[in-house]
Amino acid sequence: MRQYLVREVMSQPAIVIRWDATILEASALMESESVRRLPVVDEKNRVVGIISLGDVREATSVYSTASPYAPDHDEILLAVDEVMSAPVHTVMPDDSMERVVRMMLEHKIGGIPVVDAAGQPLGMVTESDVFRLLLQAWKTSGKRE
Repeated sequence: MRQYLVREVMSQPAIVIRWDATILEASALMESESVRRLPVVDEKNRVVGIISLGDVREATSVYSTASPYAPDHDEILLAVDEVMSAPVHTVMPDDSMERVVRMMLEHKIGGIPVVDAAGQPLGMVTESDVFRLLLQAWKTSGKRE
């Protein structure tokens, strides 16, 4: 199989969320965009973390167990930066897909934000992108089931 670059495989543009958004906003964005993870950006639009659907589900489970009559019920609204994973592993468009796959396996992660030299988000590479690449490579090589 030939070597592929991240830019050939990544999903773009990047769908991001700000660090100070609520987890409910993150959940709504993930649902509307049909994604399972979002790069988290700061005020200067630099990637500072990543939040996954699993992170959101775990954090929102607090809502179902908290009493609506509790004095601090309104304070349960967590911000994205309280549940995101940070620091986040990132790659650049000219990195090899081999590097991406190795990072995903080594760190047991399902997606990696793609950033430019300033840390600005450009896109994402996910497990699904890797699977699509593999299927494409098999198709072009003539291998069938």
